Amino acid sequence: MTPQERTALRKNLRNTRRQLTIREQDEAAARLYNSIAGQRFFHSAKRIAFYLPSDGEIDPGFLLAAALARGQHCYLPLIHPCKKNRLLFVRYRSGDVLRSNHWGIYEPVLRSATRISARVLDLVFVPLVGFDAACNRLGMGKGFYDRTFSFRMHTGRHRPMLVGVAHECQKVGKLESSDWDVRMDKIVSDQQTYQPDRI
Repeated sequence: MTPQERTALRKNLRNTRRQLTIREQDEAAARLYNSIAGQRFFHSAKRIAFYLPSDGEIDPGFLLAAALARGQHCYLPLIHPCKKNRLLFVRYRSGDVLRSNHWGIYEPVLRSATRISARVLDLVFVPLVGFDAACNRLGMGKGFYDRTFSFRMHTGRHRPMLVGVAHECQKVGKLESSDWDVRMDKIVSDQQTYQPDRI
Protein backbone atom coordinates (compact mmCIF):
# COMPACT_ATOMS: atom_id res chain seq x y z
CA MET A 1 0.00 0.00 0.00
CA THR A 2 1.46 3.34 -1.04
CA PRO A 3 1.52 6.31 1.36
CA GLN A 4 -1.16 7.92 -0.79
CA GLU A 5 -3.37 4.84 -0.50
CA ARG A 6 -2.91 4.77 3.29
CA THR A 7 -3.86 8.45 3.47
CA ALA A 8 -6.98 7.86 1.36
CA LEU A 9 -7.96 4.82 3.44
CA ARG A 10 -7.46 6.77 6.66
CA LYS A 11 -9.67 9.58 5.36
CA ASN A 12 -12.44 7.20 4.30
CA LEU A 13 -12.46 5.33 7.61
CA ARG A 14 -12.49 8.54 9.64
CA ASN A 15 -15.45 9.77 7.59
CA THR A 16 -17.25 6.46 8.17
CA ARG A 17 -16.99 6.60 11.94
CA ARG A 18 -17.85 10.31 12.08
CA GLN A 19 -21.14 9.53 10.29
CA LEU A 20 -22.33 7.36 13.18
CA THR A 21 -25.21 8.99 15.04
CA ILE A 22 -25.05 9.79 18.76
CA ARG A 23 -27.37 6.86 19.41
CA GLU A 24 -25.18 4.51 17.36
CA GLN A 25 -22.10 5.73 19.24
CA ASP A 26 -23.79 5.19 22.61
CA GLU A 27 -24.94 1.70 21.65
CA ALA A 28 -21.47 0.81 20.37
CA ALA A 29 -19.89 2.02 23.63
CA ALA A 30 -22.31 -0.14 25.63
CA ARG A 31 -21.52 -3.22 23.50
CA LEU A 32 -17.80 -2.57 23.91
CA TYR A 33 -18.25 -2.44 27.67
CA ASN A 34 -20.23 -5.69 27.67
CA SER A 35 -17.51 -7.43 25.64
CA ILE A 36 -14.66 -6.37 27.94
CA ALA A 37 -16.00 -5.72 31.45
CA GLY A 38 -16.15 -9.40 32.44
CA GLN A 39 -12.81 -10.40 30.92
CA ARG A 40 -9.95 -11.52 33.16
CA PHE A 41 -7.40 -9.29 31.41
CA PHE A 42 -9.48 -6.27 32.42
CA HIS A 43 -10.20 -7.36 36.01
CA SER A 44 -6.61 -8.37 36.76
CA ALA A 45 -4.96 -5.17 35.48
CA LYS A 46 -3.86 -2.78 38.22
CA ARG A 47 -2.70 0.08 35.98
CA ILE A 48 -4.85 0.74 32.90
CA ALA A 49 -4.45 3.43 30.24
CA PHE A 50 -7.58 4.72 28.56
CA TYR A 51 -8.15 7.57 26.08
CA LEU A 52 -10.76 10.26 25.66
CA PRO A 53 -12.56 9.82 22.32
CA SER A 54 -12.56 12.36 19.51
CA ASP A 55 -13.24 12.35 15.78
CA GLY A 56 -15.83 9.56 16.03
CA GLU A 57 -13.64 7.13 18.00
CA ILE A 58 -15.47 4.51 20.03
CA ASP A 59 -15.89 5.64 23.64
CA PRO A 60 -14.30 3.49 26.40
CA GLY A 61 -15.90 5.71 29.06
CA PHE A 62 -18.05 2.95 30.59
CA LEU A 63 -14.92 0.86 31.11
CA LEU A 64 -13.08 3.82 32.61
CA ALA A 65 -15.92 4.42 35.06
CA ALA A 66 -15.97 0.74 36.05
CA ALA A 67 -12.20 0.67 36.61
CA LEU A 68 -12.34 3.82 38.74
CA ALA A 69 -15.18 2.34 40.81
CA ARG A 70 -13.13 -0.81 41.43
CA GLY A 71 -10.11 1.16 42.58
CA GLN A 72 -7.91 0.31 39.60
CA HIS A 73 -5.37 2.98 38.76
CA CYS A 74 -6.43 4.71 35.55
CA TYR A 75 -4.25 6.78 33.25
CA LEU A 76 -4.81 9.03 30.25
CA PRO A 77 -2.35 9.88 27.47
CA LEU A 78 -0.67 13.25 27.24
CA ILE A 79 1.51 14.42 24.36
CA HIS A 80 5.07 14.38 25.62
CA PRO A 81 6.32 17.95 26.04
CA CYS A 82 9.94 17.06 25.19
CA LYS A 83 9.99 13.91 23.06
CA LYS A 84 8.48 14.34 19.61
CA ASN A 85 5.46 12.18 18.77
CA ARG A 86 5.53 10.26 22.05
CA LEU A 87 3.06 9.96 24.89
CA LEU A 88 3.17 10.29 28.63
CA PHE A 89 0.54 8.65 30.81
CA VAL A 90 -0.91 10.60 33.72
CA ARG A 91 -3.02 9.26 36.58
CA TYR A 92 -6.69 10.19 36.24
CA ARG A 93 -9.20 10.39 39.06
CA SER A 94 -12.86 11.26 38.70
CA GLY A 95 -13.27 15.02 38.55
CA ASP A 96 -9.69 15.82 37.56
CA VAL A 97 -9.20 18.91 35.42
CA LEU A 98 -8.72 18.27 31.69
CA ARG A 99 -7.57 20.68 29.02
CA SER A 100 -7.84 20.69 25.25
CA ASN A 101 -4.61 20.29 23.26
CA HIS A 102 -3.96 21.89 19.87
CA TRP A 103 -5.89 19.08 18.13
CA GLY A 104 -8.92 19.61 20.33
CA ILE A 105 -8.33 16.39 22.28
CA TYR A 106 -8.78 16.61 26.03
CA GLU A 107 -5.78 15.69 28.15
CA PRO A 108 -5.00 15.62 31.87
CA VAL A 109 -2.88 18.39 33.34
CA LEU A 110 0.71 17.24 33.73
CA ARG A 111 1.81 16.77 37.31
CA SER A 112 5.10 14.97 37.80
CA ALA A 113 3.81 13.04 40.82
CA THR A 114 1.12 11.31 38.76
CA ARG A 115 2.93 10.37 35.57
CA ILE A 116 3.87 6.75 34.89
CA SER A 117 6.22 5.02 32.47
CA ALA A 118 4.49 3.21 29.62
CA ARG A 119 6.59 0.17 30.55
CA VAL A 120 4.83 -0.37 33.88
CA LEU A 121 1.27 -0.18 32.62
CA ASP A 122 -0.59 -3.49 32.67
CA LEU A 123 -3.22 -2.75 30.02
CA VAL A 124 -3.62 -0.05 27.38
CA PHE A 125 -6.77 0.63 25.38
CA VAL A 126 -5.55 1.99 22.06
CA PRO A 127 -7.66 4.09 19.67
CA LEU A 128 -7.34 3.39 15.97
CA VAL A 129 -8.57 4.44 12.55
CA GLY A 130 -8.56 1.04 10.88
CA PHE A 131 -7.69 -2.59 11.66
CA ASP A 132 -7.67 -6.06 10.19
CA ALA A 133 -8.38 -9.51 11.63
CA ALA A 134 -4.64 -10.06 12.25
CA CYS A 135 -4.71 -7.15 14.72
CA ASN A 136 -2.74 -4.78 12.56
CA ARG A 137 -3.65 -1.19 13.37
CA LEU A 138 -3.92 1.91 11.23
CA GLY A 139 -3.55 5.02 13.39
CA MET A 140 -3.89 8.71 12.69
CA GLY A 141 -0.48 8.77 11.04
CA LYS A 142 1.69 10.52 13.63
CA GLY A 143 2.99 7.31 15.22
CA PHE A 144 2.42 8.31 18.85
CA TYR A 145 1.47 4.84 20.08
CA ASP A 146 3.99 3.03 17.85
CA ARG A 147 6.88 5.13 19.15
CA THR A 148 5.72 5.01 22.75
CA PHE A 149 5.42 1.21 22.79
CA SER A 150 8.25 0.37 20.39
CA PHE A 151 10.17 -1.10 23.35
CA ARG A 152 7.91 -4.15 23.11
CA MET A 153 9.43 -5.04 19.75
CA HIS A 154 13.02 -4.34 20.81
CA THR A 155 12.90 -6.13 24.16
CA GLY A 156 10.49 -8.97 23.38
CA ARG A 157 8.27 -7.88 26.28
CA HIS A 158 4.57 -8.66 26.14
CA ARG A 159 3.62 -5.99 28.67
CA PRO A 160 1.68 -3.88 28.73
CA MET A 161 -1.14 -5.68 26.95
CA LEU A 162 -2.27 -3.54 24.02
CA VAL A 163 -5.96 -3.77 23.15
CA GLY A 164 -7.18 -1.79 20.17
CA VAL A 165 -10.81 -0.75 20.37
CA ALA A 166 -12.95 0.36 17.45
CA HIS A 167 -16.23 0.28 15.63
CA GLU A 168 -16.69 -2.81 13.48
CA CYS A 169 -17.10 -0.52 10.45
CA GLN A 170 -13.40 0.34 10.79
CA LYS A 171 -12.34 -3.20 9.88
CA VAL A 172 -10.66 -3.71 6.51
CA GLY A 173 -9.60 -6.83 4.64
CA LYS A 174 -5.83 -6.58 5.14
CA LEU A 175 -3.40 -3.95 6.34
CA GLU A 176 0.24 -4.09 5.34
CA SER A 177 2.36 -3.48 8.42
CA SER A 178 5.62 -1.56 8.47
CA ASP A 179 8.68 -2.42 10.55
CA TRP A 180 7.78 0.26 13.11
CA ASP A 181 4.12 -0.74 13.50
CA VAL A 182 3.31 -2.23 16.90
CA ARG A 183 0.68 -4.95 16.53
CA MET A 184 -2.14 -5.17 19.01
CA ASP A 185 -2.54 -8.19 21.31
CA LYS A 186 -6.29 -8.00 20.73
CA ILE A 187 -8.71 -5.78 18.93
CA VAL A 188 -12.21 -5.51 20.34
CA SER A 189 -14.87 -3.90 18.21
CA ASP A 190 -18.45 -3.24 19.20
CA GLN A 191 -19.30 -6.59 17.58
CA GLN A 192 -16.36 -8.97 17.80
CA THR A 193 -12.98 -9.74 19.41
CA TYR A 194 -9.96 -10.41 17.22
CA GLN A 195 -6.71 -12.08 18.22
CA PRO A 196 -3.67 -12.71 15.97
CA ASP A 197 -3.48 -16.42 16.83
CA ARG A 198 -7.08 -17.06 15.83
CA ILE A 199 -6.87 -16.36 12.10
